[in-house]
Amino acid sequence: MNIPNILTLARIAFIPLLVVFVYLPYSWSMPVAAGLFALASVTDWLDGYLARRWNQSTPFGAFLDPVADKLMVAVALALLIERFDSVWLTLPALVIIGREIVISALREWMAEMGKRGSVAVSWLGKIKTTLQMIALLLLLAFAPSTQLSLLGVVTLHVAAILTLWSMLMYLRAAWPHLSRSM
Repeated sequence: MNIPNILTLARIAFIPLLVVFVYLPYSWSMPVAAGLFALASVTDWLDGYLARRWNQSTPFGAFLDPVADKLMVAVALALLIERFDSVWLTLPALVIIGREIVISALREWMAEMGKRGSVAVSWLGKIKTTLQMIALLLLLAFAPSTQLSLLGVVTLHVAAILTLWSMLMYLRAAWPHLSRSM
């Protein structure tokens, strides 16, 4: 157990706290939920940075980091779908969640074929993730129908478009291997 792995585990531990704060009936609960999400987003960057800098990458961390990210994002999106109760938020949220399922399955399948590097994280995925985190932070921090929450919805739409684009890039890279198995 090292500090990067502890940070990743902390991100998972934040999930139930996020849920609790979203449902608390106090005016301060959503800003606290947004703060927790922001802290989790920072640990996402920090655990990878520290693992590389201190040469503390582990198989456990390599497995758990993307799981923690996907759990945090999926839970936040599910909570926001209920909170906003709007097709304009639900559609990009479902695109993002659906893409994560497809790409996770694709990466697992490619790893079994010994071709995991064909679907490694790209620069587009990093931009998508950054926009996604900004959108979720805005949507958690600000009430529906405020200007900043509308900015969050627009940013989530841009992230969803990049999500589809990156998924198509991953599928295209994997297509030669996928089509051989048809």
